[in-house]
Amino acid sequence: MIDRGHPLSIGTQARLLGMSRSAVYYLPRATSAADLALMRAIDELHLEFPFMGSRQLRRHLLKRGHKVGRLHVRTLMKTMGIAALAPQPGTSERNPQHKVYPYLLRKLAIVRSNQVWAMDTTYIRMERGFVYLTAVVDVYSRRILAHRVAISLEAVHAKDVFQEAINRYGTPEIVNTDQGSQFTAQEFVDAVLQVGAKLSMDGRGAWRDNVFVERIWRSVKYECVYLKAYDTVSQARTDITRYIDWYNHERCHSSHDGCTPEQVWLAALPPLQEAA
Repeated sequence: MIDRGHPLSIGTQARLLGMSRSAVYYLPRATSAADLALMRAIDELHLEFPFMGSRQLRRHLLKRGHKVGRLHVRTLMKTMGIAALAPQPGTSERNPQHKVYPYLLRKLAIVRSNQVWAMDTTYIRMERGFVYLTAVVDVYSRRILAHRVAISLEAVHAKDVFQEAINRYGTPEIVNTDQGSQFTAQEFVDAVLQVGAKLSMDGRGAWRDNVFVERIWRSVKYECVYLKAYDTVSQARTDITRYIDWYNHERCHSSHDGCTPEQVWLAALPPLQEAA
């Protein structure tokens, strides 16, 4: 950490810390209003057409009147943490140095609560800027077990929200994620494996592996986020938390004969396991 009041010069401190002087003096630019508008449009299109990559998204953005190049679309997609959910090269933002675990859900019969949890992160737009929402979802019941709103995509947020779910609801048999760097990072992998759960990862760009969580994100955004204009991060956290509580306890699902995620989750818990 650079101490600007220390007798050592800033340049010397930077050298001792292995940092460049330019990194010390760099001040990140705020996201422009034009880019925020583009990111909102990309987010809406991605929810409607999750298979689209940067080329197709650019074509649709041009039709909407946005003058933008494909490379800029790709840059914004990376900033938002989204990729096309279709088999095509170069769409995954995983860290190539991180180990990728095999996908374990293919042909697996998911028949009870706490058998499989899914984790994912999505972009949440605000009036000026954006945040990221990471959630733990019980795949069988669709109950959102824990969530966190953060201003960056870091492994610590994924680990913390997973630990919150573990502390409240016990340990699942399998945790499924995509290949995002926050989920392939060693600190998140260790958090999962140390509690005795198996780690499963979606195939690179395989939209079918991730479609379940994408449906939940669609509900969160169309029924909550897109109806609001959050001015602050705390406002986004409060409103999203309120919606998730309603989603778990009040929102009925036709696929569960009109029951709520909470009702289905409680009814399908393994023997001797109780809710927190």
